[in-house]
Amino acid sequence: MSRIGNLPIDIPSKVKVEVKDRKVLVEGPKGKLDFDLPRRTSALVEGARIKVQRDGDDAEARALHGLSRAILNNMVKGVSEGFMKKLEIQGVGFKAAVQGKNVNLSLGYSHPINYPIPDQIKVTVEENTKLTIEGPSKQVVGQVAAEIRSYYPPEPYKGKGVRYLGEKVVRKEGKTVQ
Repeated sequence: MSRIGNLPIDIPSKVKVEVKDRKVLVEGPKGKLDFDLPRRTSALVEGARIKVQRDGDDAEARALHGLSRAILNNMVKGVSEGFMKKLEIQGVGFKAAVQGKNVNLSLGYSHPINYPIPDQIKVTVEENTKLTIEGPSKQVVGQVAAEIRSYYPPEPYKGKGVRYLGEKVVRKEGKTVQ
């Protein structure tokens, strides 16, 4: 029994959903997304709801059923409300700036880091140390945030680095001289 897969997805009034063969197109005020359904699942649009179905009852079909439903739900939410991740930069002289379609990061290295911003993603910087990443795709927003964080993950001794807003970094004590 798939508890997640059996739940219908409510479609808001400003979102348009179209199913063609194995491709689902979702369009809304925040953007446009598409998804290729896995081979063991199908989707039906009934009025203002999407219903995801599977063709078997084995473990693989049940897993793909729940996965497909969750991805479609995130697509509907993304094109209507959008997703957001916030990062903060800590460290002396560490800063970020948006220039055109790039994020310029100064993270204490001998060179600046230029990160290209993907399409449909909006990055804003406040106070040179707080980045906000917004977009309709939950996967792409999380991927961009993770890639920016990977340039200088928070280190446990001084706490410097790029971290998610509210992320707790377990601090370590340095070596002591006896």
